[in-house]
Amino acid sequence: MLTSDICAYLLPRAFNAAVRAGAEIMKVYNSSDDYDITVKVDNTPLTIADRLAHNKIKEVLGDTRIPILSEEGREMLYDERRNWELFWLVDPLDGTVEFIKRNNEFTVNIALMADNRALCSVIYVPYLAKAYIAERGSGAHLLCSIEPSSDASYTYEQLHSAATLLPLAEAAHTPFRVAVSRSHQTAETEQCVANMRSQHPDLEVIEQGSSYKFCLLAEGRIDYYPRTTHTYEWDTAAAELILSEAGGLTRTLPEYSELHYNKEDLHNPWFECFARK
Repeated sequence: MLTSDICAYLLPRAFNAAVRAGAEIMKVYNSSDDYDITVKVDNTPLTIADRLAHNKIKEVLGDTRIPILSEEGREMLYDERRNWELFWLVDPLDGTVEFIKRNNEFTVNIALMADNRALCSVIYVPYLAKAYIAERGSGAHLLCSIEPSSDASYTYEQLHSAATLLPLAEAAHTPFRVAVSRSHQTAETEQCVANMRSQHPDLEVIEQGSSYKFCLLAEGRIDYYPRTTHTYEWDTAAAELILSEAGGLTRTLPEYSELHYNKEDLHNPWFECFARK
């Protein structure tokens, strides 16, 4: 099957899975004071919304018969997944800390990986009813007014008829803007900002949670984003494709090389991102 045919068939399924997962997340966000918070082995929090979103994505994508590597799924041994040619890489609720803080900065990330590179991807921002999609070699797009829905059933044609190509002309701005993680900053992050300030003395620093930082880069509202604390592959795969298809760039620090996926260790190295110049 041609790449374009694969995306036409599977991108709507990923999109609908993300929007339906967003509906599960918002039910908890809007109606519950008890998120049933537990702590995972890596000391990161897990809520009932994470689990419900994971289950919904697994339900929607299950009929594709493509394996799913999810932050909230069972631990996949490297020997089990190392030879996967096609798989879903999923973060059902990216920005769990921001979800718990109730600051609206959380996303659903789904990437279809082919030969360990993102082929198409979706990021859904349920609180803002915004969605971002990308297909390798075909650009990245923004869709607005995509309300959380438990029965979302968008077609490929509907997605593209409502989509706006990224970056956005109206996002042009001055001065230079740098995004940093709202909840994960280090001295190394501060040094990256200081290095950039030497080139742009009047730069603005904007704190933002989750993969939405990549989306703002793709829109053209942010110019630079350094990350010097730990992330996982499911935090970046969907977002990196959206940014690159919008003309941006993601590179590791300090090596300045590409991020790699489906590694034995699913942690990412430090990295930095640039919007299209």
